[in-house]
Amino acid sequence: MGGKNLQADNPTTWSITDALTRLRDRQISVAEYIAALTAACDAHKDLNAFTSWDHDRLRDDAEKVDAAGNAGQGLAGIPICFKDNINTATLTTGGGTGAMKNWQAPGNAPVAQALFNKGALLGAKGNMHELAFGITTNNAVTGAVHNPWNKAMIPGGSSGGIAAAVAAGMMPGGIGTDTGASVRLPASLCGVVGFRPTVGRYSSDGIIPISLTRDTAGPITRTVADTRLLDAVMAGTGAGAEIPAANTIRLGVSREYFFGNLDPAVADNATDVLDRLAGAGIELVVADIPDLARLDEAVSFPVVLFEFMRDLPAYLEQYNVGLTMQQLYEGIGSPDVKGLFGSQMGDEAMPEAVYQQAMTVDRPALQQTYADYFASHNLDAVVFPTSPLPARPTGDDETVELNGERVPTFPTFIRNTDPGSNAAIPGISLPCGLTPDGLPLGMELDGPAGSDERLLGVAAAIEPILDFSARPDLG
Repeated sequence: MGGKNLQADNPTTWSITDALTRLRDRQISVAEYIAALTAACDAHKDLNAFTSWDHDRLRDDAEKVDAAGNAGQGLAGIPICFKDNINTATLTTGGGTGAMKNWQAPGNAPVAQALFNKGALLGAKGNMHELAFGITTNNAVTGAVHNPWNKAMIPGGSSGGIAAAVAAGMMPGGIGTDTGASVRLPASLCGVVGFRPTVGRYSSDGIIPISLTRDTAGPITRTVADTRLLDAVMAGTGAGAEIPAANTIRLGVSREYFFGNLDPAVADNATDVLDRLAGAGIELVVADIPDLARLDEAVSFPVVLFEFMRDLPAYLEQYNVGLTMQQLYEGIGSPDVKGLFGSQMGDEAMPEAVYQQAMTVDRPALQQTYADYFASHNLDAVVFPTSPLPARPTGDDETVELNGERVPTFPTFIRNTDPGSNAAIPGISLPCGLTPDGLPLGMELDGPAGSDERLLGVAAAIEPILDFSARPDLG
């Protein structure tokens, strides 16, 4: 596929692993590397990818790494951007919302600290859909994030700022959060890699929550190798599983749920991807996951809405934010988020009985359905288009066009990513093509619960088959 190669001489195009090699070999100093990235941040401010940053501090940190002489060891010298809902001791943690806009967390979230312990630098805080409750990252408080491939389009969300920054070469990698789509969808719409681990693989402490049953942090990078590296650090594991040979991989193709009513460009790309995978020796098993739509619907909103009103107040208290839920509500600027938040503070709140039904009956049934599917067909993963459609224009917050109809924006974009989230299984979105008008597309692999390292190995085997090296033309 066309586009600039990730190994070009421009430091803003380097993967994390490539940058580490160049830093270790003293081909470039950390100060020089950071200078290139901060210049890119300044040049692409119009993307509105970040809520806060401190380039002077970042330059000072770079000089300290150079002085210590350990550049390229571990993650030393690599700047990472963190979504604005992940606590960091420097730079604000605002959740993209008005009442918390200037709030300073008392310390680093464990997922951030693990990376800092390996020498990573805090690059910036990523803009996001307000309180992570949406997928457009059209935030009325912090401003809309723009897709670097076409600035009139959404970057996806809620980790839209992280994906836009990584795609634009402003940062080599970042950490977002994913409840139902929020790492994988923006990765797909921005042409980068997004990984959602099995829930519990990473600590959830120090992250502004929606639903602790469903929330997880997840890396957004340009390559699977970078994702594997960040995953191993955050999970505290070793190097990970070996990369399997293509002819040992078995992938499920569940057409009934994941391949219906796709945008024509997505459908054509998915067909091409499946043909390439089969041509490389990967065995595709066409078999539907039974009753998936009903089970997903029974779990999705009942869990999120009930736990939101339980878990967010607990975070506000635990970290001494100094705000009530009412004060938080009053500071919300985005109409979609304000309406949803307000509905749960009144008579429309999710009943506990519905939540208990979801948690004790429907969610276990969904998890068992996935487990049975993978086991009965001896699958490494199920493969499908990450999103039924590519990026759509900013401002299409309520409805978007799909195959000649106006359909609801949020449920349409998360249709394919949501079931795996509710089952708490790992999933990774890989960039795999462009629409005729130049917007990126992604294919997702969801694996069995706890198979994170095997799934990442499978993704690494598939990445060269997809052969995606295109980059957005930012002038």
